[in-house]
Amino acid sequence: MNGVIVRLLVQRLAIAALSLLAVSVIVFAITAVLPGDAAQEQLGQDATPEALAALRAKMGLDVPAPQRYWRWLSGLARGDLGTSSTAQQPVAELIGSRLPNSLLLAAVTALFAVPLALAHGIAAAVWRGSWFDRLASTGAVAVVSVPEFLVATLAVLIFAVQLRWLPALSYVSDIESIGQLLRAFAMPVLTLTCVVGAQMMRMTRAAVIDQLEAPYIEMVRLKGASPLRTVLAHALPNAVGPIANAVALSLSYLLGGVIIVETIFNYPGIAKLMVDAVTQRDMPLVQACAMLFCIGYLILVTTADICGILANPRLRHR
Repeated sequence: MNGVIVRLLVQRLAIAALSLLAVSVIVFAITAVLPGDAAQEQLGQDATPEALAALRAKMGLDVPAPQRYWRWLSGLARGDLGTSSTAQQPVAELIGSRLPNSLLLAAVTALFAVPLALAHGIAAAVWRGSWFDRLASTGAVAVVSVPEFLVATLAVLIFAVQLRWLPALSYVSDIESIGQLLRAFAMPVLTLTCVVGAQMMRMTRAAVIDQLEAPYIEMVRLKGASPLRTVLAHALPNAVGPIANAVALSLSYLLGGVIIVETIFNYPGIAKLMVDAVTQRDMPLVQACAMLFCIGYLILVTTADICGILANPRLRHR
């Protein structure tokens, strides 16, 4: 690994760290200006000002915002996510009970969506202009144009209400067989696959076409390489960086789509926990969940940048 690659990797990691710090300021500022607080939510609208002031002092809500931000940020740096203001439990425990469910849903979606999208994107690029390319591209544009909440709603109406093939709600606590697992995850995974798969397919197609139009591919063809070898041995290795970016950026859409999907299907994950925390004005829990989503997004984007740097042959041989 040469010095240019090392310098670029250090720059990407530094940018990610600064971005995370800026995001923490934005998350804290947004939650600080939300109307109401946990004390008001617990005591109700009929609470006296004295009772509200006493409970806010007990919860630490009477401290100035900069001091609360520093206390919260230093706690994050130590791994202390604070205590839920409504459940009176450590935020880490609440998130830890839901995080495996969200990771399982994301993993199942990725295992299904990534190979499907990459295969369709590469095939559409190889057979560019064919009926398959036109059909796949038109279908991808149509799916991208439909918001995920509409896809989820239509899935419930068709498969749960009309056909009665699948349950309208996803429960993961009573799964005892592969059949129950498939029934529980079918509609959430279908919805999230539509969210990320179509965009991933389009970006993969564009990346492979860009490589197939490069001058070195023409030289490979003149040397008599078969179309399959041209794509697999020459075009794809140089398209790893753009494809990794396509996969990472598409999977990052899971972070937004999973909030709607978990809410519609009542799936017990981090996103559903965050939505419930917003309704209860449980700011420590909201802040921790928001930072968790932001960290996941930064990890995906930074990983894509690193893959692009490491896969760039011009940087490797400089």
